Amino acid sequence: MAGALKRLRQPESGGEEEVQGEMDASHPYFNLPDFTQPSPPSTPASLPSHHQHRCGPSNATKGLFVALLGGGLSAGFVGPFSRMAYQTSHLPSLELLIFRCLFHLPIALLLKLRGDPLLGPPDVRVRTFLHAMLNILSIGCAYSAVQVVPAGNAVTVRKGSSTMCSVLLALCLESQGLSGYAWCGLFGSTLGLIIIVGPGLGTLQEGTTGLYTALGYVLAFLGDLALSLGLQVYRSLHFPSCLPTVAFLFGLVGLMVSVPGLFMLQTPVLPQDPLTWSCVVAVGLLALVSFVCVSYAVTKAHPALVCAALHSEVVMALMLQYYVLYETVAPSDIMGAGVVLGSIAIITVQNLSCEKDGQTEE
Repeated sequence: MAGALKRLRQPESGGEEEVQGEMDASHPYFNLPDFTQPSPPSTPASLPSHHQHRCGPSNATKGLFVALLGGGLSAGFVGPFSRMAYQTSHLPSLELLIFRCLFHLPIALLLKLRGDPLLGPPDVRVRTFLHAMLNILSIGCAYSAVQVVPAGNAVTVRKGSSTMCSVLLALCLESQGLSGYAWCGLFGSTLGLIIIVGPGLGTLQEGTTGLYTALGYVLAFLGDLALSLGLQVYRSLHFPSCLPTVAFLFGLVGLMVSVPGLFMLQTPVLPQDPLTWSCVVAVGLLALVSFVCVSYAVTKAHPALVCAALHSEVVMALMLQYYVLYETVAPSDIMGAGVVLGSIAIITVQNLSCEKDGQTEE
């Protein structure tokens, strides 16, 4: 009797092993390695040997590349083009901000098509408006600074101040730390900015001209302090349509603030020549691209690293300052730009990672 039961159980046990084997081969979760075993798991037969490992950028590296190419390079054109519009038609900074905000308003159509509220969910609406106000303040200060300070120097002060403010805010508000490579890159990028701006700050003219120049540098610093605060606020927003919502609110709040301010503080100017209109359109489009790329990048990488990657804007602005605006570029500017590029390379390469297939990127 016991022998008969044993013979009956053997086919059932074999059938269970066959069924379990089929489940293991068909279900993806059964192919995960068993970390409870002392020896490393064998390679599944269904995976080719050349797919065992892959080298690719992490999420942080992807964010830094987006900030470098989409945010920094495109924003590098904004300062020189803004200065060209001012030199050609004396276009006020608030009027240029109005034109830029108009390019953000069509995003409302995307939000309507998706069925999302234009102002964001009610529980985060205050923070979205705060983010918009900080960005408007940042852009307004930047456009005002670039009209009295050389475009490359204004951008340099903005990028340096944004990096240092982002580092301090991240250390104070977040528990997220920075690696040694990141600190080295941040130090190098800040050193490059000091090399660029230092000689100019030491030779400020006395009188009204020097006062306006100093005021321009102060505005550039305050503008990127507001930008750093805005990046921290954006990182606290978590809802599906976050990026298009803040982009639309930037245009809406910007119009609400800059239109009254233009008539109270400045004199509106209607551009007549095609060059000014071309600069206005270029500023609006490039600034929108930069805004979207920076907002995406800051969700993937540390805000301080994103601001360091945005230092590519300094190099582009210096090139345009020399080749387009025909403004002098000193040897210290070239040396500082080289240090900035080297620091960006250190920060970016440090974030490259080799990961196994199926491993979740951090």
